[in-house]
Amino acid sequence: MTPPTSRTIPEPPRARIAPTRIETHGVVRVDDYYWLRERDNPEVTAYLEAENEHTRAVMAPTEALQETLFAEIKGRIKQTDMSVPYREGDYTYYTRYEDGREYPIYCRRPIESPHPSSRPSEQVLLDVNLLAEGHDFCQVSGRQVSPDQCLLAYATDLEGRRVHTIRITDLTTGKTLGDELTGVTSNLVWANDSRTLFYTRQDPATLRWCRVYRHRLGASQTDDTLVYEELDETFNCEVGNSRSKRYLLIASYQTVSTEYRYLDADEPDGSFTVFLARARDHEYHLDHYRDRFYIRTNRDARNFKLMEAADGQLDPDAWVELIPHREDVLLGRFELFTDYLVVQERRGGLIHLRVRPWVGEGAHDIAFDEPTYDAYLSTNREADTQVLRFGYESLTTPVSTYDYDMVTRTRTLRKREEVLGDFDPSRYRAERLTATSPDGESIPISLVSRVGTARDGTTPLLLYGYGAYGISIDATFNSARLSLLDRGFVFAIAHVRGGQELGRRWYDDGRLANKPNTFSDFIACADHLVAERFTNPARLFVMGGSAGGMLVGAVINMRPDLFAGAVADVPFVDVVTTMLDDSIPLTTGEYDEWGNPHERAAFDDILAYSPYDNVEAKEYPSLLVLAGLHDSQVQYWEPAKWVAKLRAVKTDTNRLLLKTSMDAGHGGVSGRYRQYRETALQYAFLLAEAGLA
Repeated sequence: MTPPTSRTIPEPPRARIAPTRIETHGVVRVDDYYWLRERDNPEVTAYLEAENEHTRAVMAPTEALQETLFAEIKGRIKQTDMSVPYREGDYTYYTRYEDGREYPIYCRRPIESPHPSSRPSEQVLLDVNLLAEGHDFCQVSGRQVSPDQCLLAYATDLEGRRVHTIRITDLTTGKTLGDELTGVTSNLVWANDSRTLFYTRQDPATLRWCRVYRHRLGASQTDDTLVYEELDETFNCEVGNSRSKRYLLIASYQTVSTEYRYLDADEPDGSFTVFLARARDHEYHLDHYRDRFYIRTNRDARNFKLMEAADGQLDPDAWVELIPHREDVLLGRFELFTDYLVVQERRGGLIHLRVRPWVGEGAHDIAFDEPTYDAYLSTNREADTQVLRFGYESLTTPVSTYDYDMVTRTRTLRKREEVLGDFDPSRYRAERLTATSPDGESIPISLVSRVGTARDGTTPLLLYGYGAYGISIDATFNSARLSLLDRGFVFAIAHVRGGQELGRRWYDDGRLANKPNTFSDFIACADHLVAERFTNPARLFVMGGSAGGMLVGAVINMRPDLFAGAVADVPFVDVVTTMLDDSIPLTTGEYDEWGNPHERAAFDDILAYSPYDNVEAKEYPSLLVLAGLHDSQVQYWEPAKWVAKLRAVKTDTNRLLLKTSMDAGHGGVSGRYRQYRETALQYAFLLAEAGLA
């Protein structure tokens, strides 16, 4: 409910109604706002700008608060900073940030200085601030130093649509070579000759990664050789290399199937060989070290197992099992070292890092003692070491980088993200709770609040959720979030089905026909938090982005009475229409996530929850919706149409705001300062709705 106010709220824009009839399986849907898809139509641009102006006008009374929040958030972050260096070859590599500059600076130092008494000199590999000059958006991805360490290849996106240009810098002279590869993805890798670069191109219309090319330094892009094309429209492909650097690997993948090809990295003109042909419902990840392939596979192993195979041994029946399948443990990433194997496992909803020597006993977990946290394998480029680098953080512990000696079992904190100001983790309390879904499943909730926050049902609470693609939302640290906690908010994460927090079953039970479990899980978490007097419906807010924005849209359709307000960031809300349109990005590759609505059963399933299709004439919570004009994953028109329809039919006077970033894509604006502005806007909206502005 919108807080009482004496100010006059400006009249919101109204999108023109132009009914479009869409018939599928004999079911007719009328879309009044289908025309908003016309990206180049000046009327569309004018409407988006009008919505932006309306948002600015409505939020104008919070401008001072937004400035305060922005200053707080920026003030907690060390502006001149450097990452922990990691070794690769003859150098240590790191990233620097400088005060007042938006973008990172990538650097390295030689490990040995010609003058032992002096510190090795820094070499700036790439200053993204220089690349970004004159551009509203800039993102650099896919940075790869050549094996001889003399060249840097990198991919730049200046629009936010994830269409890149690859350039190459000669690190001995600092000059940019004439090679320029346009209309490509961020995926690239060097062959061992340091003269051959493999990269991936996407379909121009759908942006599906589908072609791998070989480029020779000095050659024109028009002369590049197509070495692999993925013809199955439900698959993407990408190229990389193995841990051993002996092989180049092409991975073709979709939701439930994977296929790898490999090529000797010393013979870049050769042909790739299929490692194991794709099969429905078989996913595997391939790596190689010394004379062995290592395969993480779900063949007869729902939660995955780890196998090994000698070079040339392509018969899966001859593979040797290293780590068996377990019903209660999800096997994740693994890292190969000379004397150790390290695996990332998920047990009881939490990450565990397990260290296993190749010879003898001594397998053990790295212990973590907080009730909810995130741990992960970090940058480990050298295999011949007894030191593992890993990351750790929690709702109360900032991002921390550790070096762990696998022989002595001791850990060294190399860096903890510095939170400037008076931050003290002891002032905050993290908890792990459990809610019960209607079908009896126990749904984990991670929660953090400031010590002393009231638990009498009057406290504002922000509940976050995602629940898709098997992506687990772990309890990570966010210094910006302190601005909410310090003003009395509680923050909670609902670990709903659709992620993999509790194993592969957790994912399978939240996709396709089981998708409604994601929404009922989230509602059960919200009900539980109300019942336990953490908050009440007039003080309960929700947030989600992309597929999490779909979650937001679905639950406010189902239970608008349960929530006071919501923030939906680039929300995937027009699910039926998008999944029927295989001409736009992502659609064909996601049939196994949402279902293929060209089939009647899947159409009915999706139509039953699609947020846009289920908007009704009733009261809705206050809503802030964020979009990106150049978003290639959730097209801008989905949130725009949703807001237009809600504005036309909802029966309340609660705030409904749409802000479209006209120079951004799916990940929002680029640059670290600009993103703080967006966070400040979201927090100001929540605080205003909670009566705390």
